[in-house]
Amino acid sequence: MPSLKTFRSRIASVRATRKITKAMQMVAASRLRRAQEAAIAARPYAEKMSAVIASLAGGMKDNPSAPALLIGTGRDDVHLIVLATADRGLCGAFNTNIARLARQHIEAVLRDGKQVKILCVGRKGRDQLKRQYAKAILETIEFTHVKRISFADAAAVGRRVLDLFAAGEFDSATIIYSRFRSVMTQEPTLQQLIPAPVEAREPATGPLGNVYEYEPDEGAILADLLPRNVSVQIFGALLENVAGEFGAKMTAMDSATRNAGDVIDRLTLQMNRARQAMITKELIEIISGAEAL
Repeated sequence: MPSLKTFRSRIASVRATRKITKAMQMVAASRLRRAQEAAIAARPYAEKMSAVIASLAGGMKDNPSAPALLIGTGRDDVHLIVLATADRGLCGAFNTNIARLARQHIEAVLRDGKQVKILCVGRKGRDQLKRQYAKAILETIEFTHVKRISFADAAAVGRRVLDLFAAGEFDSATIIYSRFRSVMTQEPTLQQLIPAPVEAREPATGPLGNVYEYEPDEGAILADLLPRNVSVQIFGALLENVAGEFGAKMTAMDSATRNAGDVIDRLTLQMNRARQAMITKELIEIISGAEAL
């Protein structure tokens, strides 16, 4: 059985760990509220932009002169996956769940005989996929130096995606991230970026039912909106990821703090039993020595 000094050392070590996990939980909780508000505030803008694009693109989907970001390249051979994860760990299964969805999507694409290229936004995604798909990873964009994700950061990623598309490096692009639902729930999500997904919609109308007319024409507006939409959707995905990361980290650190408390209680009980055993042994030795005299 370990000595009392060993037990005390272990208890002190676990207590120090519990202080760290508790502090990390409080930091994550303080940052979660702001990140959650930012993610929720960005959703209406992204959804409205998608609705406007869908309305404009209703009659241009089959038009050969439509922007390439809307109708694609005419091929479906190379798929780009923008994998958005966190740069840091200690957030439970947050990054693992995103990487799992990415693996499933990659395997489905490869089974169809198509090529996959991966753009990692976040270090943890690269770390989890590099063993299997190292040759497919183009580069990794990290935000470890950024305290708060801004639209400029997302626009830089969007420009990289658009540059690859203009160079003919891929035919379609998909972003995989984790959509924030609640502190306990983050949902891995797959969203198409290029070609822009267009759902069947009625023509845009005003409050009185009048149909909107656009000036300049739909093609010119789409040529300006579609590149911006790529950055907007990436920005929304990054904000969702940040909120999900802090929610997962707060939950993970709370669990770690509770587990550390359980370990301390168990070690304390074992230490008390060891001390009682030592006291009992010493008493037996004293009584035995006295009786021998």
